[in-house]
Amino acid sequence: MKIIALEEHFLTQALREATADHPISRLYEETIPHFIGPLLDLGDRRLADMDAAGIDVQVLSHTVPGPESLPADAAVRLSVVANDALAQAVAAHPDRFAGFAALPMPDPRAAARELDRAVTDLGFVGAMVNGHVGGRYLDDAFFWPVFEAAQNLGVPIYLHPTRPPEPVFEASYAGFTPVVSEILANAAWGWHIDTGLHVLRLILGGVFDRFPNLQIIIGHMGEALPSMIWRANSVLNPVAGLDRPVVDYFTDNLYVTTSGLFDYAPFAATLHALGTDRILFSVDYPFSGNTAAREFLDRLPLSRPDKEKIAHVNTEKLLRLGK
Repeated sequence: MKIIALEEHFLTQALREATADHPISRLYEETIPHFIGPLLDLGDRRLADMDAAGIDVQVLSHTVPGPESLPADAAVRLSVVANDALAQAVAAHPDRFAGFAALPMPDPRAAARELDRAVTDLGFVGAMVNGHVGGRYLDDAFFWPVFEAAQNLGVPIYLHPTRPPEPVFEASYAGFTPVVSEILANAAWGWHIDTGLHVLRLILGGVFDRFPNLQIIIGHMGEALPSMIWRANSVLNPVAGLDRPVVDYFTDNLYVTTSGLFDYAPFAATLHALGTDRILFSVDYPFSGNTAAREFLDRLPLSRPDKEKIAHVNTEKLLRLGK
């Protein structure tokens, strides 16, 4: 069975240095430094890890923190650096790698131009945006040139988590040891809830009414939304003033990946909410292991055709891979 994984991260040295003061960067360097080597590698080590788990293709994206956390001029410059480095890796291994662009979201018009360059000139299959930009969420029309470009190009945006805004961090996650607070605010809880909220903001902010063909991908079994979308739909519809029910945007404009969450209960919620046509296999490499992700996929109590959809068919259709 062909396996395509599409939330698989890398790191450029240039962005590593530029974001050194970011709390997530400090967490990497001080607490989980064993991830740095695999993040920097775009060659033999990564390919060997893929081969060991039978993963055929990784769609690569720059890890968080990315250009979103930088001043606009630095974000523009370093997005180009990251995308050019990724393009070289894809060119070296075109049958094993594909690319999601890093975008300078502090300058949305420059981000739209970079998305166009990445797709048109570099052959990328979409972009990854790491959450809010300085506490400003993407339902703000300021960012909509990026969505317009994505819709026109026919490529999706992968909305990846980032650290919650600082006031949220202080109110909800502070008060423990620095490491516990940071991990609680990020991979353990905070960035999943923040991303689920971000998706609801996109829906309520009219993004999909303005860009009805836009497709957004979210990871981690839907960032808690599949188990809550019925509730959100039932209580928001009377007041939202949208063209369609809230749940329709979730089922028509969202894809969900399995990244980093290899447990049947959240998968079952995602399956119930979306069906097998909008679930995509991902690992969240190197933060999650290829083997654990592959074993989870293999164990799912699904028919072979449905498992094939999740493993590669849905991704090939969405990203137009192999065409």
